[in-house]
Amino acid sequence: MNLKGKAFKYGDHVDTDVIIPAQFLTTADPKELAKHCMEDIDVNFASEVNEGDIIVGGINFGCGSSREHAPLAIKGSGVSCVIAKTFARIFFRNAINIGLPILECEDAVNDASKGDILEVDTAKGLIKNVTQNKEYSTQPFPEFLQNIINSGGLINSIKEG
Repeated sequence: MNLKGKAFKYGDHVDTDVIIPAQFLTTADPKELAKHCMEDIDVNFASEVNEGDIIVGGINFGCGSSREHAPLAIKGSGVSCVIAKTFARIFFRNAINIGLPILECEDAVNDASKGDILEVDTAKGLIKNVTQNKEYSTQPFPEFLQNIINSGGLINSIKEG
């Protein structure tokens, strides 16, 4: 899967309550959740994000509660991928289960700035910062996880099975 978008960069320990505040958990509709995605740390995110853009985060991205609403809100906002230094394990699983590609790459995160244009090849584990003309490699997902992501999530993957 080849992705390209503008970077939205955040720091360490971005928790699920910041990704989607608890008061908006009355729905599981990704488009409704997207209206409030990241608003506690970036009030302009929902109005500035475009289809295909990429979130860049620090360590322990998606920590906190195990709610699936957090990756749903991110995906619903049009974000094509999240790159972080590390992910909380439950966020990692939830993201894969809904078909949101996530990659760990500390060097790419350290070098990225808000607004940089990034290209990602999830099958090869390659990240290119087009703005800075730098390339990074990370561990690509095994084929079975690629299939889940490419199908749009675990349920779709099973249906296609």
